[in-house]
Amino acid sequence: MANYPAGDSDQRRTRRPSPMPSANRYLPPLGQQKNPNRDSAPPPPPPRSAPSGERITVTRAAAQRSREMGSRMYWMVQRAATADGADKSGLTALTWPVVANFAVDSAMAVALANTLFFAAASGESKSKVALYLLITIAPFAVIAPLIGPALDRLQHGRRVALALSFALRTVLAVILILNYDGATGSYPSWVLYPCALAMMVFSKSFSVLRSAVTPRVMPPTIDLVRVNARLTMFGLLGGTIAGGAIAGGVEFACTSLLKLPGALFVVAAVTVAGALLSMHIPKWVEVTAGEVPATLSYRTEGERPRRSWPEEVKKVGGTLRQPLGRNIITSLWGNCTIKVMVGFLFLYPAFVAKSHQADGWAQLAMLGIIGAAAGIGNFAGNMTSARLKLGRPSVLVVRCTVAVCAVAFAAAVAGNLLMAAIATLITSGASAISKASLDASLQDDLPEESRASGFGRSESTLQLAWVLGGALGVMVYTDLWVGFTAVSALLILGLAQTIVSFRGNSLIPGLGGNRPIMVEQEGTRRSGSRPAAVPK
Repeated sequence: MANYPAGDSDQRRTRRPSPMPSANRYLPPLGQQKNPNRDSAPPPPPPRSAPSGERITVTRAAAQRSREMGSRMYWMVQRAATADGADKSGLTALTWPVVANFAVDSAMAVALANTLFFAAASGESKSKVALYLLITIAPFAVIAPLIGPALDRLQHGRRVALALSFALRTVLAVILILNYDGATGSYPSWVLYPCALAMMVFSKSFSVLRSAVTPRVMPPTIDLVRVNARLTMFGLLGGTIAGGAIAGGVEFACTSLLKLPGALFVVAAVTVAGALLSMHIPKWVEVTAGEVPATLSYRTEGERPRRSWPEEVKKVGGTLRQPLGRNIITSLWGNCTIKVMVGFLFLYPAFVAKSHQADGWAQLAMLGIIGAAAGIGNFAGNMTSARLKLGRPSVLVVRCTVAVCAVAFAAAVAGNLLMAAIATLITSGASAISKASLDASLQDDLPEESRASGFGRSESTLQLAWVLGGALGVMVYTDLWVGFTAVSALLILGLAQTIVSFRGNSLIPGLGGNRPIMVEQEGTRRSGSRPAAVPK
């Protein structure tokens, strides 16, 4: 077992006992690190003072202060990214491509806001709405059934696949730049729609691949819940907020002065950086020996609940497969229900804002209120989930699902912007907390050899749930009470399945909670494979 202390091993030994061996069998022992000099980050350089006798002007003082602040900010971010042994386990190397992916999504939203998003949201043309629906929904429908099984067969090259998801987006950004019409500020339809569709496919492919890679770089001092919360926080702060602000500034400057799509230049630069950063992820994420793919379905009926895995695998024919347990299925159903609401709120407010006969500032204010509520809720939810003790994660998911259904029904009754903003705030927070609870269930209830596959399958399923909510947000009538009434009816069905699964039953055979808490692996282990992991 690998053992990665969070700081210098010699100093830590005198302060406190060594941490328990890591459950992550993919990390190499400490002695096998290729670059031991990177164990601890060097201290920040001391601030430079002006030579004696040199006059300090206001400009020079401001420049020196800016350098000091920049240096402090850099080392603060570096300490946060390398905390808990993340630099040794490889989590730091994964953090920067995640930030780059968030930044690319944010910059693409800025680049295509006027040409694609609001053009479709105007609702003047049914064909535009249909094309927009294809752009936003098809990627998820393609990824959900394909990426999960593909991950199980991808024995090597996961780093290359992550880098390729960035490199292909670089090519698409260049194609859009070359076809930009500066006079009208638009793109040819035959270029815009296929490129936007492919951009979203590669973005969501990265998200699913990242979910499968994350368990391989988990430091021993923290769990997967904290790891995923850390990645999300870095992505939101460094990618969505900072990247979106930079893209917006560059877009405004280039569009008004040079008649060029500035945000797409940001996309091209960040995707190149993301491809290079992806190849710096440690090689041990490629190790797939002994992996057992996770499955959503459960075929064996009438088996009593188990709380541990046997030493020998039951042979029922075929290859090994690891069905997900009751707590995971309950958490997955609850998260899918909440994701329907998230997808609905992502698209529906734009169509409502554009349908109202108001000026551009009023529409922008409406979207700004919804967007701010979503951002605050997401940030608060991730901060809260990182501090919660998730002893019974499935119970927490059920409560979050109930809260989301309640605020959706309240928004349907009120039918005003204030209640819609409150619903967005609570939904975003509940989504973050319930996703952390799902991560905790996957970590606790799956053997180590199936966690990577379990994370990939769960992420694919959540993306498909977003499809359903997004499609509803595009197609439903643009009155707030009508839209929230429609989504509330859909959420109630998801809540019913979540509660029934929590109680050990199911409304859908084979995909509910009528299964053990921890399920035996099914199939026959191939000769020479490692025996199934047994939780301690």
